[in-house]
Amino acid sequence: MSGVMGFALGGAFGLFMASMQYDTPLATNPNAQSIISLPLRQQLKQGFKDMGSRSYSSAKNFGKVGAIFAGTECCIEGFRAKNDLANGVMAGCITGGVLAAPAGPQAALVGCAGFAAFSAAIDSYMRRPSESD
Repeated sequence: MSGVMGFALGGAFGLFMASMQYDTPLATNPNAQSIISLPLRQQLKQGFKDMGSRSYSSAKNFGKVGAIFAGTECCIEGFRAKNDLANGVMAGCITGGVLAAPAGPQAALVGCAGFAAFSAAIDSYMRRPSESD
């Protein structure tokens, strides 16, 4: 479920970020002359095609992160038979390490530490007692 929701959120985020690129002046774009010389219909077609490919790429990345993290956290929670902050931190470390592993062991270590710290921060915030408790 997390992979599907990550895919949907990533698609929306990618679409938004791709559309923001066209908000900048064309003079800063290295491909500006080739885009400006096209008829309006071709410019729109090229822009929407680019937005679609960026949206799909972002959706795949978000979906992969969501699926790896949720699956890992579920496995760790089942193995440990506990629901605590450590599950998210360990799942974050594994997820960050796996995603950064193709770049080498140092990148995997940094990815592990970064994703674990982010997971710890989010999990500790979400586990705070509410005002009514």
